Amino acid sequence: MDKAVLPATGIDNIFQRASNIVENARSDAYSYINETLVRRNWLLGKLIAEEELLGEERATYGLNVIKNLSQRLSAQFGKGFTRRDLYHYLTFFKAYSNLFQSTEAKVYSASTQSHILLSWTHYRTLLQELNTDARNWYEREAAEQSWSVRILQRNISSQYYFRRLASQQKDLVDAEMLKLTKPLQSTDPTEFIKNPVIGEFLGFSAHSSFRESELEQAIIDNLEKFLLELGKGFAFVARQQHIHTEKKDYYIDLVFYNIYLKCYVLIDLKTSQITHQDVGQMDMYVRMYDEMKRTEGDNPTIGIILCDDTDDDIARFSVLHDNDHLFASKYMLYMPTQEQLRNEIERQKAIYYLQHNDAQDENV
Repeated sequence: MDKAVLPATGIDNIFQRASNIVENARSDAYSYINETLVRRNWLLGKLIAEEELLGEERATYGLNVIKNLSQRLSAQFGKGFTRRDLYHYLTFFKAYSNLFQSTEAKVYSASTQSHILLSWTHYRTLLQELNTDARNWYEREAAEQSWSVRILQRNISSQYYFRRLASQQKDLVDAEMLKLTKPLQSTDPTEFIKNPVIGEFLGFSAHSSFRESELEQAIIDNLEKFLLELGKGFAFVARQQHIHTEKKDYYIDLVFYNIYLKCYVLIDLKTSQITHQDVGQMDMYVRMYDEMKRTEGDNPTIGIILCDDTDDDIARFSVLHDNDHLFASKYMLYMPTQEQLRNEIERQKAIYYLQHNDAQDENV
Protein backbone atom coordinates (compact mmCIF):
# COMPACT_ATOMS: atom_id res chain seq x y z
CA MET A 1 0.00 0.00 0.00
CA ASP A 2 1.32 3.42 -0.93
CA LYS A 3 2.08 5.75 1.93
CA ALA A 4 -0.15 8.78 2.14
CA VAL A 5 1.66 11.98 1.21
CA LEU A 6 0.51 15.34 2.52
CA PRO A 7 0.21 18.05 -0.10
CA ALA A 8 2.71 20.92 0.24
CA THR A 9 0.00 23.32 1.34
CA GLY A 10 -1.06 20.86 4.06
CA ILE A 11 2.40 20.48 5.62
CA ASP A 12 2.97 24.23 5.34
CA ASN A 13 -0.21 24.84 7.28
CA ILE A 14 0.72 22.33 9.98
CA PHE A 15 4.22 23.78 10.23
CA GLN A 16 2.84 27.29 10.66
CA ARG A 17 0.44 26.19 13.37
CA ALA A 18 3.21 24.25 15.14
CA SER A 19 5.49 27.29 14.93
CA ASN A 20 2.78 29.43 16.52
CA ILE A 21 2.48 26.94 19.38
CA VAL A 22 6.25 27.04 20.00
CA GLU A 23 6.43 30.84 19.83
CA ASN A 24 3.44 31.26 22.14
CA ALA A 25 4.96 28.82 24.63
CA ARG A 26 8.23 30.77 24.59
CA SER A 27 6.37 34.02 25.08
CA ASP A 28 4.35 32.58 27.97
CA ALA A 29 7.49 31.19 29.60
CA TYR A 30 9.26 34.54 29.31
CA SER A 31 6.29 36.45 30.70
CA TYR A 32 5.96 34.10 33.67
CA ILE A 33 9.67 34.06 34.50
CA ASN A 34 9.95 37.80 34.02
CA GLU A 35 6.97 38.68 36.21
CA THR A 36 8.07 36.27 38.93
CA LEU A 37 11.60 37.71 38.97
CA VAL A 38 10.39 41.33 39.09
CA ARG A 39 7.84 40.46 41.80
CA ARG A 40 10.51 38.67 43.87
CA ASN A 41 12.86 41.65 43.74
CA TRP A 42 10.02 44.09 44.54
CA LEU A 43 8.95 42.00 47.54
CA LEU A 44 12.53 41.75 48.82
CA GLY A 45 12.87 45.53 48.48
CA LYS A 46 9.55 45.99 50.31
CA LEU A 47 10.69 43.69 53.13
CA ILE A 48 13.96 45.58 53.57
CA ALA A 49 12.16 48.96 53.45
CA GLU A 50 9.71 47.86 56.13
CA GLU A 51 12.53 46.55 58.29
CA GLU A 52 14.49 49.76 57.76
CA LEU A 53 11.67 51.77 59.36
CA LEU A 54 12.14 49.87 62.63
CA GLY A 55 15.62 51.23 63.28
CA GLU A 56 16.32 54.53 65.01
CA GLU A 57 19.19 55.28 62.61
CA ARG A 58 17.21 54.13 59.60
CA ALA A 59 19.88 54.43 56.91
CA THR A 60 22.55 52.69 59.00
CA TYR A 61 20.11 50.05 60.21
CA GLY A 62 18.96 49.40 56.64
CA LEU A 63 22.55 48.89 55.46
CA ASN A 64 23.17 46.42 58.30
CA VAL A 65 20.00 44.54 57.33
CA ILE A 66 21.23 44.37 53.73
CA LYS A 67 24.69 43.18 54.80
CA ASN A 68 23.44 40.36 57.02
CA LEU A 69 20.63 39.36 54.67
CA SER A 70 23.05 39.23 51.74
CA GLN A 71 25.37 36.84 53.56
CA ARG A 72 22.59 34.43 54.54
CA LEU A 73 20.66 34.51 51.26
CA SER A 74 23.86 34.02 49.24
CA ALA A 75 24.83 31.04 51.39
CA GLN A 76 21.36 29.53 50.98
CA PHE A 77 20.48 30.39 47.37
CA GLY A 78 23.70 31.39 45.59
CA LYS A 79 23.91 34.29 43.14
CA GLY A 80 21.62 37.30 42.94
CA PHE A 81 21.80 38.44 46.56
CA THR A 82 24.93 40.54 46.88
CA ARG A 83 24.72 43.72 48.92
CA ARG A 84 24.56 45.65 45.65
CA ASP A 85 21.69 43.44 44.44
CA LEU A 86 19.69 43.93 47.64
CA TYR A 87 20.30 47.66 47.58
CA HIS A 88 18.95 47.70 44.00
CA TYR A 89 15.84 45.85 45.20
CA LEU A 90 15.33 48.39 47.99
CA THR A 91 15.77 51.31 45.57
CA PHE A 92 13.42 49.58 43.11
CA PHE A 93 10.66 49.28 45.70
CA LYS A 94 11.04 52.89 46.79
CA ALA A 95 10.88 54.12 43.18
CA TYR A 96 8.02 51.77 42.20
CA SER A 97 6.14 51.24 45.44
CA ASN A 98 2.83 51.02 43.51
CA LEU A 99 4.06 48.61 40.85
CA PHE A 100 2.17 45.76 42.52
CA GLN A 101 -1.16 46.36 44.22
CA SER A 102 -0.49 43.48 46.60
CA THR A 103 1.52 40.30 46.77
CA GLU A 104 -1.27 38.45 44.97
CA ALA A 105 -2.86 41.08 42.70
CA LYS A 106 -2.04 41.70 39.06
CA VAL A 107 0.74 44.09 38.18
CA TYR A 108 0.15 47.64 37.06
CA SER A 109 2.46 50.55 36.39
CA ALA A 110 1.74 53.74 38.30
CA SER A 111 3.28 55.87 35.57
CA THR A 112 1.70 54.23 32.52
CA GLN A 113 -1.50 52.65 33.88
CA SER A 114 -0.43 49.77 31.65
CA HIS A 115 -0.36 46.02 32.24
CA ILE A 116 2.91 45.77 30.32
CA LEU A 117 5.67 44.70 32.71
CA LEU A 118 9.28 45.38 31.75
CA SER A 119 12.11 43.01 32.57
CA TRP A 120 14.10 43.32 35.79
CA THR A 121 17.13 44.47 33.77
CA HIS A 122 14.97 47.26 32.30
CA TYR A 123 13.94 48.39 35.78
CA ARG A 124 17.50 48.21 37.07
CA THR A 125 18.54 50.42 34.16
CA LEU A 126 15.66 52.85 34.79
CA LEU A 127 16.88 53.34 38.38
CA GLN A 128 19.90 55.20 36.98
CA GLU A 129 17.55 58.07 36.07
CA LEU A 130 16.92 60.10 39.22
CA ASN A 131 14.43 62.52 37.66
CA THR A 132 10.98 61.01 38.29
CA ASP A 133 9.34 62.54 35.21
CA ALA A 134 12.15 61.35 32.97
CA ARG A 135 12.15 57.87 34.51
CA ASN A 136 8.38 57.53 34.04
CA TRP A 137 8.69 58.66 30.43
CA TYR A 138 11.50 56.19 29.70
CA GLU A 139 9.44 53.43 31.34
CA ARG A 140 6.41 54.19 29.21
CA GLU A 141 8.39 54.44 25.96
CA ALA A 142 10.34 51.25 26.70
CA ALA A 143 7.07 49.36 27.24
CA GLU A 144 5.15 50.82 24.31
CA GLN A 145 8.02 50.78 21.81
CA SER A 146 9.47 47.42 22.97
CA TRP A 147 12.91 48.89 23.58
CA SER A 148 15.64 46.41 24.35
CA VAL A 149 17.70 47.06 27.48
CA ARG A 150 20.56 48.28 25.31
CA ILE A 151 18.31 50.83 23.61
CA LEU A 152 16.99 51.99 26.97
CA GLN A 153 20.51 52.31 28.33
CA ARG A 154 21.69 54.28 25.33
CA ASN A 155 18.74 56.65 25.47
CA ILE A 156 19.22 57.32 29.18
CA SER A 157 22.97 57.81 28.77
CA SER A 158 22.47 60.18 25.82
CA GLN A 159 19.88 62.27 27.71
CA TYR A 160 17.29 61.49 25.04
CA TYR A 161 14.33 62.66 27.18
CA PHE A 162 15.87 66.03 28.04
CA ARG A 163 17.16 66.66 24.51
CA ARG A 164 13.73 65.85 23.11
CA LEU A 165 12.05 68.08 25.69
CA ALA A 166 14.27 71.03 24.77
CA SER A 167 14.01 70.53 21.01
CA GLN A 168 11.66 72.43 18.71
CA GLN A 169 11.96 69.59 16.17
CA LYS A 170 11.19 66.46 18.14
CA ASP A 171 10.66 64.41 14.98
CA LEU A 172 14.32 64.92 14.02
CA VAL A 173 15.47 63.87 17.49
CA ASP A 174 13.22 60.79 17.29
CA ALA A 175 14.42 59.89 13.80
CA GLU A 176 18.05 60.12 14.87
CA MET A 177 17.38 57.93 17.90
CA LEU A 178 15.66 55.27 15.79
CA LYS A 179 18.54 55.21 13.31
CA LEU A 180 21.25 54.97 15.96
CA THR A 181 19.50 52.34 18.07
CA LYS A 182 18.27 50.06 15.29
CA PRO A 183 21.34 47.75 15.57
CA LEU A 184 20.69 47.42 19.32
CA GLN A 185 17.22 45.89 18.98
CA SER A 186 17.42 42.16 19.65
CA THR A 187 15.54 39.86 17.28
CA ASP A 188 16.49 36.62 19.03
CA PRO A 189 13.35 35.17 20.69
CA THR A 190 15.53 33.14 23.09
CA GLU A 191 17.72 36.06 24.13
CA PHE A 192 16.16 36.17 27.60
CA ILE A 193 17.38 32.61 28.28
CA LYS A 194 20.97 33.77 27.77
CA ASN A 195 20.53 36.70 30.15
CA PRO A 196 22.81 36.09 33.17
CA VAL A 197 20.17 37.60 35.48
CA ILE A 198 17.56 35.07 34.29
CA GLY A 199 20.13 32.28 34.58
CA GLU A 200 20.96 33.21 38.16
CA PHE A 201 17.27 33.45 39.04
CA LEU A 202 16.61 29.96 37.67
CA GLY A 203 19.66 28.57 39.46
CA PHE A 204 21.77 28.02 36.34
CA SER A 205 25.39 29.08 36.11
CA ALA A 206 26.50 31.19 33.16
CA HIS A 207 27.82 29.02 30.32
CA SER A 208 30.66 30.20 28.14
CA SER A 209 29.26 28.52 25.00
CA PHE A 210 26.88 31.47 24.67
CA ARG A 211 29.87 33.80 24.28
CA GLU A 212 32.75 32.02 22.64
CA SER A 213 33.29 30.36 19.29
CA GLU A 214 34.69 26.84 19.15
CA LEU A 215 38.10 28.15 18.12
CA GLU A 216 38.22 30.67 20.93
CA GLN A 217 37.23 28.02 23.44
CA ALA A 218 39.88 25.62 22.15
CA ILE A 219 42.56 28.27 22.54
CA ILE A 220 41.40 29.23 26.03
CA ASP A 221 41.25 25.57 27.09
CA ASN A 222 44.87 25.03 26.16
CA LEU A 223 46.18 28.39 27.31
CA GLU A 224 45.05 27.48 30.79
CA LYS A 225 47.08 24.27 30.67
CA PHE A 226 50.02 26.06 29.02
CA LEU A 227 50.32 28.70 31.75
CA LEU A 228 49.95 26.17 34.56
CA GLU A 229 52.65 24.01 33.02
CA LEU A 230 55.13 26.88 32.61
CA GLY A 231 56.25 26.38 36.20
CA LYS A 232 56.34 30.13 36.81
CA GLY A 233 53.98 30.33 39.76
CA PHE A 234 50.58 30.49 38.06
CA ALA A 235 47.60 29.31 40.13
CA PHE A 236 44.22 29.00 38.40
CA VAL A 237 41.40 31.18 39.80
CA ALA A 238 38.47 31.32 37.35
CA ARG A 239 37.22 31.04 33.76
CA GLN A 240 34.64 33.33 32.16
CA GLN A 241 34.51 35.28 35.39
CA HIS A 242 31.40 37.44 35.51
CA ILE A 243 32.05 41.13 36.11
CA HIS A 244 28.91 43.25 36.48
CA THR A 245 28.76 47.03 36.23
CA GLU A 246 25.72 49.29 36.44
CA LYS A 247 25.35 49.18 32.67
CA LYS A 248 26.70 45.89 31.35
CA ASP A 249 27.87 42.34 32.07
CA TYR A 250 31.43 41.36 31.18
CA TYR A 251 33.26 38.02 31.20
CA ILE A 252 37.01 37.69 31.73
CA ASP A 253 38.28 34.65 29.83
CA LEU A 254 40.92 33.49 32.34
CA VAL A 255 41.99 34.64 35.80
CA PHE A 256 45.16 33.43 37.55
CA TYR A 257 47.11 34.39 40.64
CA ASN A 258 50.91 34.38 40.38
CA ILE A 259 52.44 33.39 43.70
CA TYR A 260 55.89 34.76 42.81
CA LEU A 261 54.64 38.13 41.59
CA LYS A 262 51.94 38.19 44.29
CA CYS A 263 49.29 39.54 41.94
CA TYR A 264 46.26 38.56 39.89
CA VAL A 265 46.71 38.02 36.15
CA LEU A 266 43.71 38.58 33.87
CA ILE A 267 43.67 37.24 30.30
CA ASP A 268 41.19 38.16 27.57
CA LEU A 269 41.18 36.66 24.07
CA LYS A 270 39.97 38.60 21.02
CA THR A 271 39.21 37.21 17.57
CA SER A 272 40.26 40.34 15.72
CA GLN A 273 42.97 42.96 15.96
CA ILE A 274 43.13 44.68 19.32
CA THR A 275 41.25 47.97 19.45
CA HIS A 276 41.38 50.94 21.80
CA GLN A 277 38.04 49.73 23.21
CA ASP A 278 39.60 46.35 24.07
CA VAL A 279 42.47 48.08 25.87
CA GLY A 280 40.04 50.32 27.75
CA GLN A 281 37.95 47.31 28.75
CA MET A 282 41.00 45.49 30.12
CA ASP A 283 42.06 48.60 32.02
CA MET A 284 38.58 48.59 33.60
CA TYR A 285 38.98 44.92 34.56
CA VAL A 286 42.36 45.67 36.14
CA ARG A 287 41.01 48.63 38.13
CA MET A 288 37.99 46.62 39.32
CA TYR A 289 40.18 43.71 40.39
CA ASP A 290 42.54 46.03 42.26
CA GLU A 291 39.54 47.54 44.03
CA MET A 292 37.60 44.37 44.82
CA LYS A 293 40.15 41.53 45.06
CA ARG A 294 43.59 42.95 45.80
CA THR A 295 44.60 42.65 49.45
CA GLU A 296 47.45 44.05 51.51
CA GLY A 297 50.74 42.67 50.23
CA ASP A 298 49.45 42.04 46.71
CA ASN A 299 51.04 43.81 43.77
CA PRO A 300 48.83 45.56 41.18
CA THR A 301 46.79 43.32 38.90
CA ILE A 302 48.24 42.48 35.47
CA GLY A 303 46.04 42.37 32.37
CA ILE A 304 46.92 40.59 29.12
CA ILE A 305 44.94 40.94 25.90
CA LEU A 306 45.55 38.20 23.35
CA CYS A 307 44.64 38.42 19.68
CA ASP A 308 44.41 35.30 17.52
CA ASP A 309 45.15 37.36 14.41
CA THR A 310 48.75 36.79 13.32
CA ASP A 311 50.42 40.17 13.73
CA ASP A 312 52.88 41.94 15.96
CA ASP A 313 50.13 42.80 18.42
CA ILE A 314 49.35 39.21 19.39
CA ALA A 315 49.84 39.96 23.10
CA ARG A 316 49.26 43.31 24.77
CA PHE A 317 50.36 43.54 28.40
CA SER A 318 48.84 46.09 30.72
CA VAL A 319 51.04 49.03 31.72
CA LEU A 320 52.59 48.48 35.14
CA HIS A 321 51.55 51.60 37.03
CA ASP A 322 53.31 52.54 40.27
CA ASN A 323 55.68 49.57 40.20
CA ASP A 324 59.33 49.82 41.11
CA HIS A 325 62.18 48.37 39.06
CA LEU A 326 62.35 45.21 41.16
CA PHE A 327 58.78 44.27 40.33
CA ALA A 328 59.36 45.06 36.66
CA SER A 329 62.32 42.68 36.70
CA LYS A 330 60.27 39.95 38.34
CA TYR A 331 57.53 40.59 35.81
CA MET A 332 59.90 39.85 32.92
CA LEU A 333 61.16 36.75 34.73
CA TYR A 334 57.86 35.10 35.62
CA MET A 335 55.42 36.24 32.91
CA PRO A 336 55.34 34.49 29.53
CA THR A 337 56.87 36.52 26.73
CA GLN A 338 54.93 37.71 23.70
CA GLU A 339 56.83 35.19 21.62
CA GLN A 340 55.85 32.30 23.90
CA LEU A 341 52.19 33.32 23.79
CA ARG A 342 52.27 33.81 20.02
CA ASN A 343 53.81 30.39 19.46
CA GLU A 344 51.32 28.69 21.78
CA ILE A 345 48.31 30.32 20.13
CA GLU A 346 49.57 29.43 16.65
CA ARG A 347 50.23 25.85 17.79
CA GLN A 348 46.72 25.51 19.19
CA LYS A 349 45.20 27.00 16.04
CA ALA A 350 47.08 24.47 13.92
CA ILE A 351 45.94 21.57 16.13
CA TYR A 352 42.34 22.82 16.03
CA TYR A 353 42.27 23.12 12.25
CA LEU A 354 43.87 19.70 11.80
CA GLN A 355 41.29 18.09 14.09
CA HIS A 356 38.49 19.98 12.39
CA ASN A 357 39.62 18.86 8.93
CA ASP A 358 40.01 15.24 10.12
CA ALA A 359 36.45 15.27 11.45
CA GLN A 360 35.16 16.61 8.13
CA ASP A 361 37.06 13.92 6.20
CA GLU A 362 35.51 11.20 8.37
CA ASN A 363 32.02 12.50 7.60
CA VAL A 364 32.53 12.56 3.83
